[in-house]
Amino acid sequence: MADIGNCAPTLNRITMRILLIEDDRMIGTSLVRGLQDAGYAVDWLQDGESGARALADKEASYSVALIDWGLPKKNGFEVLQGLRERQNSLPVLMLTARDSIEDRVTGLDGGADDYLVKPFELAELLARVRNLLRRPANRQDSPLTNGVVSLDTHTRRARRDDREYDLTAREFALLFALFERPGAVLSRGQLEERLYSWSDSVESNAVEFLIHGLRKKLGVDVIQNVRGLGWCVAGQ
Repeated sequence: MADIGNCAPTLNRITMRILLIEDDRMIGTSLVRGLQDAGYAVDWLQDGESGARALADKEASYSVALIDWGLPKKNGFEVLQGLRERQNSLPVLMLTARDSIEDRVTGLDGGADDYLVKPFELAELLARVRNLLRRPANRQDSPLTNGVVSLDTHTRRARRDDREYDLTAREFALLFALFERPGAVLSRGQLEERLYSWSDSVESNAVEFLIHGLRKKLGVDVIQNVRGLGWCVAGQ
């Protein structure tokens, strides 16, 4: 077993998983593809009732919800109200064709963190998602570091010994999860939840494959294995 330094198991789920509730199949397909290309795991639902159930599921762990206003079965504003009534502070970006000042005020006063009017560019949506991810009090500013390797959340590159390394989307996602809390051990299931959405087919050795690639780039000591528990990066 590798020297685990000051790594310790954690039961907390650390994810960058997004819930998209959007009934327009063309828009939904485009957003899922764009968000996944940007390194996020995305779960996509197409009506308000299903979305509300997903948000009420205490086992679900999302970083941001993207909610369309004009959903079937239950509109997006009702979904948002239900979320806030449960004292859930999950960041919410409302997506809507409603562009009047009154509608925007209603959405923001109802608990939305941000508001994006259709049609919009994917680049703007991604920028707004990044902004929401930076807001929670427990989210560290860029770069994240354990004193040996640093991870820039804006450029999505890693640095060690004054050398920068390009990362794939999933390599970045895995490192982000570990570097949010250096020293915390994340299990295979926690990392898979961080990396993959419901619809993804996950190979049994997918996490090990990513870790092997990162060790080749950054050094064999960058990610430590805690046998039977998971992986971590050593704390400072």
